[in-house]
Amino acid sequence: MKEEYAIVLDYNPTEGVVYAVGTKFFTLLKLKPKPDAVIAPLEKVYVGPGKRDKIQYIIKRLKYDELTDFAKEQLEKAIEQIVKEREKEFVEFFNMAGPITLRLHSLELFEGIGKKTVNEIISEREREKFKSFEDIEKRIPKLKNIVKIIAKRILDELRCKDKYHLFTSRFC
Repeated sequence: MKEEYAIVLDYNPTEGVVYAVGTKFFTLLKLKPKPDAVIAPLEKVYVGPGKRDKIQYIIKRLKYDELTDFAKEQLEKAIEQIVKEREKEFVEFFNMAGPITLRLHSLELFEGIGKKTVNEIISEREREKFKSFEDIEKRIPKLKNIVKIIAKRILDELRCKDKYHLFTSRFC
């Protein structure tokens, strides 16, 4: 589960470290920037194999509590940015999501989605697959601002608030 790109959450030039979140697996990372790199919060940087323009190397993977306060403040914005960029994948998740146990559906892990809303989502997607976030919000009136709902779920997973992880690996 290696990241190729990450969104910068915080840059401390004095310490020479960058805090970032990966764009594929939402891995929290501590990075070593190149000496003359100019890096800004919420900037996308390459951290994959081969030549990197701004990052020398990945120092280590982090837990949520190891982030700086500023990085924690930026994290929700960064996750929302990633969710918007990967809209097709998240819409497909809503089209394909199934139960986790006999009593718990994976869609119930999202804040504000209970059994009644799950049934409405399933009914709508059986009628016709969802095409976009806008389509989900239009057809399921209770789900306003689906990007924030998904981002909140990912943030909760990174904070290890639940034993189930839909979008992140368990690293608590």
